Amino acid sequence: MTALAIDVRGLTKRFGRKVAVDHVNIQVPEGQVWGFLGPNGSGKTTTIRMICGLLKPDDGEGTCLGYDLKTQSDRIKREVGYMTQRFSYWEDLSIRENLEFVARMYRVPESRAKVDETLERLGLVARQHQLAGELSGGWKQRMALAACMLHSPKLLLLDEPTAGVDPQARRDFWEEIHRLSETGLTVLVSTHYMDEAERCDRIVYINLGKIIARGTVAEVIKQSGLITFLIEGPDVRLLLSRLENQPGVEHVAFFGAALHVSGHDRRLLDVALRPIRDMMGYTINEAAPSLEDVFIHLQGVRAAA
Repeated sequence: MTALAIDVRGLTKRFGRKVAVDHVNIQVPEGQVWGFLGPNGSGKTTTIRMICGLLKPDDGEGTCLGYDLKTQSDRIKREVGYMTQRFSYWEDLSIRENLEFVARMYRVPESRAKVDETLERLGLVARQHQLAGELSGGWKQRMALAACMLHSPKLLLLDEPTAGVDPQARRDFWEEIHRLSETGLTVLVSTHYMDEAERCDRIVYINLGKIIARGTVAEVIKQSGLITFLIEGPDVRLLLSRLENQPGVEHVAFFGAALHVSGHDRRLLDVALRPIRDMMGYTINEAAPSLEDVFIHLQGVRAAA
């Protein structure tokens, strides 16, 4: 069996009366890329910080890279690369100066050569003397990833690493993540982007501190049991308010040029859609739910629970 890079059970964290993470179980095999999804405030960051040893769990147990979360957090920190949501490096230092400082903190052997190698690998050589504070979001992200990789970690924990960067930078970032995973590196990445979730081996969805779905993208979509219809036609957005709150219609959303109408009761959905079928210019076809359809559904179910 493949060894587990992350193996946590019953992980719980409270802040006063608020339960931020509620008995979470996650088992990530070595060498895989997992997506960690959920709305803001769902517990993703708190979970990641417990896994990498920055926060002590109030309850639960487990290991990260074979080290105990509660008693060996120092060992975990040395072998994990953690990329925070916000850029957390020194903006008045150049890219090279930042990386050299991080290398010294981790006591990286032959640090100058390692910095040179990392600059080359992440395509940062031409910008190495540019101040970090002058970089665009995509280049800051690339520098942060370089800093995470300097000490040759076995696990990367990436907390919304592509928030606020352009599509090409996101694509380049993910190509690098998959290149790293091919070397045996394990990655757990939190994201709000559905196209990024679809690049992961498996996904975990958390809301209000509880995991409510997990598996491959196909498995999570199938487990939802959603029935989705696509409505296309002129000014189809105008039908959104008409369909909202209809019996059987659990959510309606406009994607691209179509209105997605989803629920679990086929009979009630047919009743809600019947008047539109009689309208000129509109077509209605059943389609497989998108991952975004499923996540909107999951968020609504949990919020109502």
